Amino acid sequence: MGKILVGTCNWIDHEGFYPKGVKPAARISYYAQYFPIVEVDSTFYTLQPQRNFKVWCERTPPGFAFNVKAYRELTKHERTEDGKLAEPSADAFEKFSYSLQPMRECGKLRAILFQFPPWFHDNEENREYIQTCQEFFPDDQLAVEFRHRSWLTEDNRAATFQFLADAGLTYVMVDEPQVGGGSIPLVPAVTNPALAIFRLHGRNVRTWYKKGLPSSGQRFKYLYSRAELGELVPEIEEVARQAREVHVLMNNNYGNYAVINARDVMDLLGQEVSLPPLQPTMDMP
Repeated sequence: MGKILVGTCNWIDHEGFYPKGVKPAARISYYAQYFPIVEVDSTFYTLQPQRNFKVWCERTPPGFAFNVKAYRELTKHERTEDGKLAEPSADAFEKFSYSLQPMRECGKLRAILFQFPPWFHDNEENREYIQTCQEFFPDDQLAVEFRHRSWLTEDNRAATFQFLADAGLTYVMVDEPQVGGGSIPLVPAVTNPALAIFRLHGRNVRTWYKKGLPSSGQRFKYLYSRAELGELVPEIEEVARQAREVHVLMNNNYGNYAVINARDVMDLLGQEVSLPPLQPTMDMP
């Protein structure tokens, strides 16, 4: 059985989790007392300076793990002024890679997450682009999350998994609302025995594509019940029999939902939980 690490997709949010008096700069240290892994998602929105990664390493204990979300330009989320997709530049790749160096040196960088958008379809051009991404990070573990259903149709999924396996890439398994072609089903698969990743986005169908939300957290406004999470445990454990390390990351970052559900998953997996039970700080959707 591989090692299963449970955490959340950022540490800055989680209203009601941090005691009064814990300053934002100290939150990563507090978070790391209770969870062994976290995903850095601020890197998706802007290129971070090296000093940030150095500080995060210094403020977390030995053995703590970080997954880092790739900058949005690199995953083809950026558009030009006339609305066309912006072509990622070599300079952006190099700057992003350079920023990660302190985390590589401290040994806490587990994976770089390339989360591709719903308009990134399964075709030869996009497969070649994924390989291009890998060329910029030859010594890092890359993890790939798809958002367009074409990659995971019954006819295509075997070829998708083989493509990722041949490249040594980690396939990211997601739990998310099933709404049209821009969402994919949860299909357990291990494409690299070194690392498998689950990301749980919630199941809020009403807000998944809704525009004009007051915050991005509204999209992930969903608190899983223990019964729902319990149904996922056998799949997580089966994946852990095939991979040496498995990450289970909660991305329902609304209020303290992600923290509550990360604690639930740890408990359901029979892991030691030092964090006491929490009450939701906001109403259920």
